[in-house]
Amino acid sequence: MNIKKLSDKERIKIIIERLEELYPAAECELRYEGEAWKLLVMARLSAQCTDKRVNIVSDVLFERYLSLNDLAEGDIDEIESIVKPCGLYKVKARNIKDECIMVRDQFLGIVPDNMDDLLKLPGVGRKIANLILGDIYNKPAIVTDTHCIRITGKLGFCGTEIKNPVVIERILVKLVPPEKQSDFCHRLVWFGRDRCTARSPKCDGCPLSDVCVSFKIE
Repeated sequence: MNIKKLSDKERIKIIIERLEELYPAAECELRYEGEAWKLLVMARLSAQCTDKRVNIVSDVLFERYLSLNDLAEGDIDEIESIVKPCGLYKVKARNIKDECIMVRDQFLGIVPDNMDDLLKLPGVGRKIANLILGDIYNKPAIVTDTHCIRITGKLGFCGTEIKNPVVIERILVKLVPPEKQSDFCHRLVWFGRDRCTARSPKCDGCPLSDVCVSFKIE
């Protein structure tokens, strides 16, 4: 395949189809049990922490605090103690408690379903907001996590020199069909862990090699 003759939209269509074949079940690895407030909390804990560790810590946290209101009323020292293994625990604990208070008091206990209101919550940036919009509300959403930034750069859609997640989000929103966006980002995570790893990508035999700009350069 001559990728020079393909537009970015044509290439990304091929990539989406192949990732769908590789990973039919595109799911978030955070075990939030379909509850929006749990995903909100876990997404905040996931900053600079693995999903595996967040799941383990969250099991303890949600066993102690059974609801959003429980966390809003929770003792900050105890919350800090529980989430400490996730790192940055003082900031994360305070953000978690404060965002639960805000959801309860300003949004009637319902996690917002729009970007503007989500960004008002303590500790919530566009990455977390898009995760909520895509996974909970099934809305178009590009989650520009480290896997998304690195892999779309290598594939040649954003350029490896571009690291700004907002810039990358805007580029991908124009390329990825709205109904595919959330699942596409989840599949990039699986692909980044399974094959296109940061330290030693398995380029030989990669199912995306014929549409990958970096592979052609190498």
